[in-house]
Amino acid sequence: MAAKAVTFPKRVEPKIVDVRLDSAATETTSIGSIRSVIIAGLTQAAGRKTLPTLLLYDERGLRLYDAITTEATEYYLYAIEEAILKDNGTEVVTAIHGEKGVVDGEVILELGAGALRKTSHILRNLASLVDNRKVDTDIPPVTYYALDLERSELVRTLNQITMDKDPHESYPEGSGENYGALGAELSGKVAVRGMWGTYDGGVQFVNRGGLEKLCTADRAESADANNRGRPTVDTTTSRADSSPHSKPSADSDSDSISRYSGTTPPSPTWTPPEGKEMESLVPPPLHILFLGSSLGNFSRADMVTFLSQLPLRPGSGDTLLLGLDGDNPAGLVERAYNDEKGITKEFIMNGLRGAGRALGDEHLFIESKWEYVNFYNEAKRRHEAYYKSIGPQTVKIPAAEEHDTETIVTFADGELIEVEVSHKYSADDKVALFSASNLRVIQQWKDPEGLYSLVLLERPPFHLPLVGLDSSTAVDQQTSNTSALLNGTDKSLGPYSVPTVGDWREIWKVWDLIALGMIPPWMLHQKPIDLRHKCLFYLGHIPAFLDIQLSGLLEEPNTEPEHYKHLFERGIDPVVDDPTQIHHSHSEVPEADSDWPALEEILDYHNRVRQRLLKLYEDLSTGKRVLTRKIARVLFMTCEHEGLHAETLLYMLIQRAGSGTLPPPSFSAPRFSELAKEWDVEYLSFYDSPSGSVVTLGPQKVVLGHDDRESDDLTVPFSPQHEFGWDNESPRREVDVAKFRISWRPVTNGEFCQYWSGASTDQRKETVAMPASWVKIDGIVHVRTLYGAVSMEIAKHWPVQTNYDDLSAYAKVKGGRIPTVSELRAFWEKYQNGFVGSTNVGFRNWHPTPATTGVKNGGRGHNGGVWEWTSTKLDQYEGYLPSELYPGYSMDFCDQKHQVVIGGSYVTIPRIAQRGSFVNFYQHNYPYAWIGARIAYDV
Repeated sequence: MAAKAVTFPKRVEPKIVDVRLDSAATETTSIGSIRSVIIAGLTQAAGRKTLPTLLLYDERGLRLYDAITTEATEYYLYAIEEAILKDNGTEVVTAIHGEKGVVDGEVILELGAGALRKTSHILRNLASLVDNRKVDTDIPPVTYYALDLERSELVRTLNQITMDKDPHESYPEGSGENYGALGAELSGKVAVRGMWGTYDGGVQFVNRGGLEKLCTADRAESADANNRGRPTVDTTTSRADSSPHSKPSADSDSDSISRYSGTTPPSPTWTPPEGKEMESLVPPPLHILFLGSSLGNFSRADMVTFLSQLPLRPGSGDTLLLGLDGDNPAGLVERAYNDEKGITKEFIMNGLRGAGRALGDEHLFIESKWEYVNFYNEAKRRHEAYYKSIGPQTVKIPAAEEHDTETIVTFADGELIEVEVSHKYSADDKVALFSASNLRVIQQWKDPEGLYSLVLLERPPFHLPLVGLDSSTAVDQQTSNTSALLNGTDKSLGPYSVPTVGDWREIWKVWDLIALGMIPPWMLHQKPIDLRHKCLFYLGHIPAFLDIQLSGLLEEPNTEPEHYKHLFERGIDPVVDDPTQIHHSHSEVPEADSDWPALEEILDYHNRVRQRLLKLYEDLSTGKRVLTRKIARVLFMTCEHEGLHAETLLYMLIQRAGSGTLPPPSFSAPRFSELAKEWDVEYLSFYDSPSGSVVTLGPQKVVLGHDDRESDDLTVPFSPQHEFGWDNESPRREVDVAKFRISWRPVTNGEFCQYWSGASTDQRKETVAMPASWVKIDGIVHVRTLYGAVSMEIAKHWPVQTNYDDLSAYAKVKGGRIPTVSELRAFWEKYQNGFVGSTNVGFRNWHPTPATTGVKNGGRGHNGGVWEWTSTKLDQYEGYLPSELYPGYSMDFCDQKHQVVIGGSYVTIPRIAQRGSFVNFYQHNYPYAWIGARIAYDV
């Protein structure tokens, strides 16, 4: 009986857009264009010679790398990343798309796509997410672009998908058997395309509007084909050589109300039309995939530059899925890059052929005279790969042009040429990288051992970078350029010095997003809590406080209308037990809503005050005014004042979340159920081990405060490195702390709920109220968030936020007490100061998270994103002097009713949260602020 004939799918050339940056048009453009880079690296001094990593990834190199990922079991990075995608593919794709789901016209762009085996898990889950009603065989709703260096490899791998081959299977060249179903699953849902070039070429193409141009061309081509009644012909799109409109940059400030004019400012977040008109005006989302920890091949400085330039629009739904290898044991890493089969060695050695080919002779470097060596540099947390010269040798690089001369390079016996570095990432590294690159973590996935992580990121609508451990080197104040300092280009400016114009613009974005994006108009005249003014007051208080300080500083009249300085000058802090009692000066506000200024009038006033501030910065930058220490202090104080009151407004608004307050716009909403699973995996073991829940410290000396006398402002010149503070931060003083024990973490919601609910009634000595951070829904306790209430099960590991009295009662039941400010500072200096992994301040999240202290990194970590109570009362101390600029800031509250609070919450701006001298204070029974506490024990 004759064998049944096999029907092979028709091989169709996939669409590939050429995004190469050079002018050559060869198959190996990426190699041929780097001759000068190679020569520059080889002519360095001994011990500093390099070859570009790009040489490894020619057509043969890509296939060898593919072999590493399938045959070298030691190379854990690929296997773990693929396992994460395979096990969590649906969750990853769902998280990428957020609440909007798949948007018609969206693009998935993978940088360095390779063989697409890992990507197939994303594509398959993406296809299942596409609503069947959106399926269009001519124009699928999603387009996937695989960017890579070699066009022939793109054609091969894309054909594996478009011809229905499963990229997880191996096929003989030209075989048409054992076809998988991936191509069929993608049909009509996900169009598959190629992008030929380097990372930089692809990113520049997108930034220049190339994707929008291609989308328009695809639609026109489809319409033309339909009109003619015949299919289109696939062709390679020519490279982008025009300059279509660019997408908004990440640091665009066009949304700030400081840029509008007139009396009716727009909303800071533009609200587009609805329906079809909206779809035609708003570019669809772009989702970038950068897998394989390929970012590690960049220098750490170049990583920041590269990530900062990615075309991710703030608040647009654009995302980045980034694979990162952890700071793992040296032996594990070294074996991963030097497998027993020798595939990695062959891959690395192939780079010598590429170097020779780029220099005009593929056999220029004789492989038998070189060997591959590698090691893990633990100090720099990076793997390093080298060519090692076997004996002394000389390489003669032929001239590229007739009139050029050959280049002669000599190598000593044992001399190394660096060809590849692969940086690894500790928790601190990741936080530092994302903060410096203006990226925010949406969610991340790890393997059970925590060796590798996939991180989903977005570009937030404002950027408040964390303060790093390495401060700038002090410089002579006479040599500093004032304009450069105030514009943020002079890096000698200390982190707690005068704010830059950029600092102001970012804090304005914060304020505008909260005030104009989270408060519905009908809530403006409401008081979410009874111990503060109505919401509208704070919209006027912020510009009024700034204007009052500027008028006093510059000896100029107040901005009109002048009566605003009286109406909005100061808020209230009434006695909690009797809100009718207010023991400090404050503004007298109207009782009737109709007697308040209209929102439009307040915003117009706000804008004019901002313009006044910018005019001062302009005068300082041009030399019209001299930047003195007093001017710098006023600018520091008013900027931090805005940050503090943004938090005040938020802890008020959270009381109405779900019943009025709108969730934070332009940020991806947290997927709490999925995050809770991650928190359980990472932290449950800590809570199940009470014996390891405390640490012993002391006896020791602790430094409180810093030296910053306001009285010196008139006599001491301004220094860019001077650290400003409020009046209760100065002077620096040293105190003795006796030996004590303290809990690694603050009391959690779960722990406090068990106590509060009476589960341990026999231990309860005092009655406590339900925390204001909780809310009962249908009789069941939930925890408030700015996205609405979540179940106690989700928030059980978060630090509980409640008043000092109730936490003190809890501590007594547990046999302890609330620590003093000196004790808490001793703990923080050792375990929480500085740039610690996942620091939850500065809007990294809009909610608390479980604390991380006491797990790894020698116990270092963060407290989950809350302020912390101390048993120390706010009071005067030796050397304390009340501020002359703001006399009532702390003096009015030295009344034995206010407790010292230190740290910062998840929305505290970093320059406050990370300044160790900062001292906050609240009444002992004030229930609304985001403050937790840990327990101290006497020894």
